Amino acid sequence: MPDETSHPALFELTRTRCLEVLREPEALFWMFIFPVLMAVALGVAFPARTSDTAIVGLVSASGSEAMETTLRSTPEIEVRRLAPAEAEGALRRADVQIVVAPGSPPVYRYDPARPESRLARRIVDDALQRDAGRQDPWVAREVTVASAGSRYVDWLLPGLLGMTIMSTGLWGVGFSVVQARTRRLLKRLVATPMRRRDYLLAHALARLLFLVLEGGILLVCGRLLFGVPLRGSLLLVIALSVLGAVSFSAIGLLVASRARTIEALSGMLNLLMLPMWIVSGVFFASSNFPAEIQPFVQALPLTALNDALRAVMLEGAGIGAVAGEAALLGVWGLISFGLALRIFRWR
Repeated sequence: MPDETSHPALFELTRTRCLEVLREPEALFWMFIFPVLMAVALGVAFPARTSDTAIVGLVSASGSEAMETTLRSTPEIEVRRLAPAEAEGALRRADVQIVVAPGSPPVYRYDPARPESRLARRIVDDALQRDAGRQDPWVAREVTVASAGSRYVDWLLPGLLGMTIMSTGLWGVGFSVVQARTRRLLKRLVATPMRRRDYLLAHALARLLFLVLEGGILLVCGRLLFGVPLRGSLLLVIALSVLGAVSFSAIGLLVASRARTIEALSGMLNLLMLPMWIVSGVFFASSNFPAEIQPFVQALPLTALNDALRAVMLEGAGIGAVAGEAALLGVWGLISFGLALRIFRWR
């Protein structure tokens, strides 16, 4: 009987898990290609703009020619001529941000619940008031500043990295364990001299090996394609990513510890991940949610990971500034792995 204190068993289990992933093209797509495609798509859709352009629908009527000349003379305004019957439909479809009907005074039609429409209303009104003879008492001196790190894609990339670490950690570990259980492989493995702890640790170690490529490709593409900055320590970003991967792998083991079917696992993982996708600051700031639920939001592991990655990458924060988030991730990982060891079902 082999010595249970040796490590070859853990090494072989980790190697086997890595080979299983490499034989699944779908897994490789979701791990390496999908995050990059999402970063590129959102980076192109929300580029850095030096000014906000108001898309104005101008109703064709008496006096619209002179008003069009006035509006087109303002660089921040894009004018689209509309027939009276087209105005409401264009506004409803968001083809324009505001509809202006000539008159004395002109009529503005817009949705005040849309921030871009409120901005368009101010730009249009300012242009028309100036043309009507309004005199400003002074003109402010402007100093424009454009720096890497303030764009949406800069803010987005750490969130995508955190989301990828969470998704592949939960799905990669959970799916593999439940699939082995449904095929009755766990029942055979438990009859061997293999230590149960080694089997669970092998899944977490395999995730760390793929994390190097997974996170590295996303960061490199962000840097090369969009110039996303890294103001803090690369080693600290790597350490946080590793800690996040271990934590979510442990949570994945816990979720999969009793699930008997892939369908049951899918339901539990979706129930777990969907709230974090929404509130943990992947695509928009978690601070947008009401103060009453902020304690819940801040206690989520993905919120801690995203906040820590953004602090290091965009603000140059050191280890002391993200110690709280790192501790929270560690607590999630330790508790989840400990519970998984206690309640894991091999049959």
